[in-house]
Amino acid sequence: MAGGDAALRDPGLQPERTRLAWRRTTLSATVAAVLAAKQAVHHDVTAAGLLGAALSLLVWLGFLGVAHRRMRVLGAARPGPMTPRVAVAAVACTIALAAFAVAVVV
Repeated sequence: MAGGDAALRDPGLQPERTRLAWRRTTLSATVAAVLAAKQAVHHDVTAAGLLGAALSLLVWLGFLGVAHRRMRVLGAARPGPMTPRVAVAAVACTIALAAFAVAVVV
């Protein structure tokens, strides 16, 4: 019966779920970048705060580019796997955004 279930499986569902996950992750990164920028200029506008907000914006834009490319690939009929280079870029952007957000808050 397992072979029959595989034949009924819609191959478009997994890429669609992954594309939606990328959109949710992009939204979360956007919220983190906006909160970091808000925190940086909320009390006192300092050079360090502005630098942290600018770096957060730069990293957010990088992550947005990586996510957009991946979502475009997932829109294809037979999407290919994520390359290691794209995966490393996504992880680096996420870690850098988290580090800048922590630096701005502390």
